[in-house]
Amino acid sequence: MKIIVDAFGGDNAPLEVLKGAERAVKELGVNIVLTGSSTKIKDCAAQNGISLNGIEIEHTDDVFDIHEEPKEIIRSGKNSSMALGLSLLADGRGDAFVSAGSTGALVMGATFIVKRIKGIKRIAPSPIMPGDKGSFMLLDAGANTECRPEMLVQFAVMGCAYMEKVMGINNPEVGLLNIGAEETKGRELEIEAYKLLSKSGLNFIGNIEARDMPKGVCRVVVTDGFTGNIALKLYEGMGSFFSGKMKWIFSGTGKIGALFSLGKIKAFRKQMDYKEVGGSALLGVKKPVIKAHGSSDGTAFFNAVRQAKLCVDGNVTGEIESYVLRMSDAEKE
Repeated sequence: MKIIVDAFGGDNAPLEVLKGAERAVKELGVNIVLTGSSTKIKDCAAQNGISLNGIEIEHTDDVFDIHEEPKEIIRSGKNSSMALGLSLLADGRGDAFVSAGSTGALVMGATFIVKRIKGIKRIAPSPIMPGDKGSFMLLDAGANTECRPEMLVQFAVMGCAYMEKVMGINNPEVGLLNIGAEETKGRELEIEAYKLLSKSGLNFIGNIEARDMPKGVCRVVVTDGFTGNIALKLYEGMGSFFSGKMKWIFSGTGKIGALFSLGKIKAFRKQMDYKEVGGSALLGVKKPVIKAHGSSDGTAFFNAVRQAKLCVDGNVTGEIESYVLRMSDAEKE
């Protein structure tokens, strides 16, 4: 299997990208294709004692600036390391793509270079979130701020395919993020989406409120990108808040107590650490694309590659295609 990685996406590129790539070759048995400046990659590897065995380099000097307009990825940024990686993926020269660059540019590039799965209306960034009863997927997490009801159904379909094939969860529960549990709650978007989801054949449990997310009441949470991004950022902020409070609680006189609770503390922090997941899958693309966190270190990049490999192994895109086809056939009957 060959995973393409943007060597110059993210705050810590290319060093941390190289660390993650080297580890992925050794532990996952994949081949890596790095896109970016060949000279800089080789110099960085040599200076830090990183092996390039099992790693190819596709050269380009250009890097997509995170401050640029996303649409420039297919214009002025078409020779960037991100665009090159997406083009290689589209041309069949790799099985999946990983980048920690601009989310907007990656969504735009995936849409117009790799293309959407037939029948899918929008690509959705879909992070895996920690919950009390296990991880769940949130989608859309920010790309599509205005949605139609049928788009939320497609998000649910894509989320279920991922959770089944990558996370190993059979018949995952789907919840519609809303301001109340009653089916009449919310805007027209939620009310109509509720009706469609109820007839979708998915394991739809109804509306859920934001406070239900960390309880783990369902495995797939669907909403529009505007609401989803607010929920995501609040979740991340509360995670940092709790982490800081735990340090404060167990400082000073609490150190003895911390020793007895050290195992549970480490387990909790690991559960809340984005590095352990790797990134957000961009669901709806013809081939797996993973958006790694901008501040990813070597561990996070390794896990993003692992996540990409699991998407390929599980044939997530094929499952989404099958879901969409079955739903399309059902609508015709």
